[in-house]
Amino acid sequence: MEYMLFIGETETREILLPGAPGFEEYMASWTAYNQMLIDGGHWIGGGRLQPTDTATTIRRVAGKDTVVDGPFAETKEQLGGYYVISAADLDEALALAAEMPFTDSVVEVRPIAFRPDAR
Repeated sequence: MEYMLFIGETETREILLPGAPGFEEYMASWTAYNQMLIDGGHWIGGGRLQPTDTATTIRRVAGKDTVVDGPFAETKEQLGGYYVISAADLDEALALAAEMPFTDSVVEVRPIAFRPDAR
């Protein structure tokens, strides 16, 4: 079964910026996590997103589209990245998510209902 892992984080954490003190060490732990998923046959895809000030949202109401700068919701935590993984069941997906080296963040684990490129 496939699962999406949504990583919610606070964008004000300076360690998330390339060149910041501790950034290389921070990224090394994520690189190791990525390799663990790949080596275990769980990796399907994933990525880190640019900050929310680069987001553009299309909102459709009654068939009319409105384009707005920024994310779709104003919250303290924003979607910072995601993984698409393969796991035997929810328990395995949760165990894989718990291995993430995240701090001061949240991870939402959700089964994927349909992916058109999946075989």
